[in-house]
Amino acid sequence: MAQVIDPVCGMTVDTETARHQSEHGGTTYYFCAPGCKRAFDADPTAYTGQREAGGNGAEASDRAGHSGTHS
Repeated sequence: MAQVIDPVCGMTVDTETARHQSEHGGTTYYFCAPGCKRAFDADPTAYTGQREAGGNGAEASDRAGHSGTHS
């Protein structure tokens, strides 16, 4: 069992049971919910640090519409 951090909201995700994942730049990213995956897929560089500095994780979570709860 490997634990990773959802790059959109910062929640811990188990890679073995994660239902949502995407590939970008040769790396697999795992997500806690479909909304986080959609936000990442729309603009991966906003969450991978491949863009100039200027934003932070809290802003990224707000853009994703993350509510902090998942069903």
